[in-house]
Amino acid sequence: MEDSPLSHEPPRPPAEPVLAEPVLRRDRQASPHLPFMLVLLALLLGLLISPYIAEKIVYGVNRGRERARTEVARAALADMPDSASRYTIVAQAIAPSVVGIDTVRIVQSRDEMAFLFRQPRLEAQGEGSGVIIDEAGYIITNFHVIDGASEASVKLSDGRVIRDVQVVGADPPTDIAVLKIEASGLTAAPWGDSDELQVGAPVLAVGNPFGLERTVTAGIISAKDRRGVVGNVGYQDFLQTDAAVNPGNSGGPLVNMSGEVVGINTAIYGRAYQGISFAIPSRMARDVYDQLKATGKITQRGWLGIEMTPVTPQLAEQLNLNTIEGGLVAAVIEGSPAERAGIKPGDLIVRWNADPINEPGDLSLAVARTKPNTKAEVTVLRDGKEEKLTVEVGSRPLEIQLQR
Repeated sequence: MEDSPLSHEPPRPPAEPVLAEPVLRRDRQASPHLPFMLVLLALLLGLLISPYIAEKIVYGVNRGRERARTEVARAALADMPDSASRYTIVAQAIAPSVVGIDTVRIVQSRDEMAFLFRQPRLEAQGEGSGVIIDEAGYIITNFHVIDGASEASVKLSDGRVIRDVQVVGADPPTDIAVLKIEASGLTAAPWGDSDELQVGAPVLAVGNPFGLERTVTAGIISAKDRRGVVGNVGYQDFLQTDAAVNPGNSGGPLVNMSGEVVGINTAIYGRAYQGISFAIPSRMARDVYDQLKATGKITQRGWLGIEMTPVTPQLAEQLNLNTIEGGLVAAVIEGSPAERAGIKPGDLIVRWNADPINEPGDLSLAVARTKPNTKAEVTVLRDGKEEKLTVEVGSRPLEIQLQR
């Protein structure tokens, strides 16, 4: 059979897929409770996240403030000269004004038969520091440096030893004493303002620790207004510093970077230096110095005439007090300014004039700074109610001033 010729037909294009028609569904009817549930959910979420958002806002504000302070501080540091060279200049400026103070105390023998056999008196040697404040020979130091001394001598920076030392006056409640010597060519140190000091400010402590003359140590102001940290000192408003202070430093100056006396080194924390030292601020030391130099005694210290105790949580609960801040009046001295003003035992003093009273030490200092024969407003909590009383401040009796 004869083969038929092959035909070449073009391939057919594939059939296009046919889309199935969508199946239309009837929309479900919206629940009538849906809006209420959405609002409730939004409120719950708001309650849960609002503290978190508020916290983040506060942190953000604080970070902004800190960043601004940091930028200002960095800019100021960039313009400052090298601190090490400044220390050298300050040390040179204050050195001639710092003195060493050696004392002798008579110590009674504990041997009951010593008197019969006429044994010699026992003498105890003491040492401290001081700073010349007036070229006429006036020196400020700590009271405990010369307390009980039968003899005292002052060694000057040029090597002179002055053995004729006069105690002009002393104030045990602040641990301040003023001495007077007769010598020529003295260099006085200027006062600085301790109120202007900021925590973190650099300072130098200068004195004679362990008899090592005019030793200079550097540190910063670690804290201000430290109270209740030193025994036997009635008025405490100390500057705290980490500048090394050791036995023999007592009475020496704490100076700022202008070479000014901003404190009188007084005590350390513990029995040996541990990085915590205390100094009487110049604001207090200068006031006491001026009064002792002028009259030999304190004449301008206010007095209220009460005994106070701090408020513990247990005491606050017993007395139905809603705060533990303030000075609780434990006793009122008969005939005192407090009694005349109507202050009673059990009153909680919370404000002196415009100053808040957080603890008894706050009130002691506020009263002491108030000039006698002036009036002050005292705010007390009595029976759960706040009352304002007016007191005419008296002058602290001398016999109370001398108590330690």
